[in-house]
Amino acid sequence: YARDGLTGVGEGAPIVRYGESAVEGEKALQPLRELVEAADPLAWAALEAAVAARLPGQYAARAALNIAVLDWVGQKLGLPVYRLFGLEAKDAPATTFSIGIDTPEATRQKVREAAPYPILKIKVGLDTDEATIEAVRSVTRKPLRVDANEGWKSKEEAARKIAWLESQGVEFIEQPMPAAMLEEQRWLRSRVHMPIFADEACLRSRDIPKVADAYDGIVVKVDKAGGLLEAVRSIHTARSFGLKVMLGCMVSSSVAITAAAHVSPLADYADLDGNLLIANDPYQGVLVRDGRLVLPERPGLGLVPVV
Repeated sequence: YARDGLTGVGEGAPIVRYGESAVEGEKALQPLRELVEAADPLAWAALEAAVAARLPGQYAARAALNIAVLDWVGQKLGLPVYRLFGLEAKDAPATTFSIGIDTPEATRQKVREAAPYPILKIKVGLDTDEATIEAVRSVTRKPLRVDANEGWKSKEEAARKIAWLESQGVEFIEQPMPAAMLEEQRWLRSRVHMPIFADEACLRSRDIPKVADAYDGIVVKVDKAGGLLEAVRSIHTARSFGLKVMLGCMVSSSVAITAAAHVSPLADYADLDGNLLIANDPYQGVLVRDGRLVLPERPGLGLVPVV
């Protein structure tokens, strides 16, 4: 987003599950060019509403545009984006570092390589879950959080596995069963002690009332929300239902991860490691120091191109 000699940068990771792609997202934004160019970017909430009305789908593309506009606004006003939301950088939480599903030996090696990160997120949801967690626990006693990615197909299996995970000191779990299994999820929540977070079951703020009695928290992702404004809306809505909030991400560059980090002071937990999982990051933005997110103080997103 370029205007007045300033350029705002944005990014959204398309989610194939919801029919998104980079090609379709770019194509969907083209008819909005006239609307965006005519709008006052300082009225960024009004612009976001106008874009949402014209483009009801393609949330990743909308997120990219919203982030770019807010980057520009921050630069124009000389403020980091977190200040546009009235936040303090010092309130940014620690982030987890993700360990993907692999063989026990490969898992142990990944955990060793993740030594700088004090909290780990482990992917589960297969028949090998116990072997995976045992491999992790053979190397570290760090706090663990797990993500089943809808992998368990019955409430009985989920209850059994969660009970075992509790014995391994796991703090909480994301999306143990398919998003559509809401009644089963209510049953599960009533029978386990471990907090359960909705991810695929809760995409945007309007979904929260439907799932609030089935989960203990929600995972907010800027890409699936459609931008920072809707992500913040989701966080406040979750709070009104007494839910915890984790700010998550897709595998992305430092553009999207830094954007999410700017609103992370609103969240209880953060899982913002997507830029740490790629080798060709074009920007430097948010940093991780002793496991905590360190927000840029520079105006806008505060990105610096990697030469």
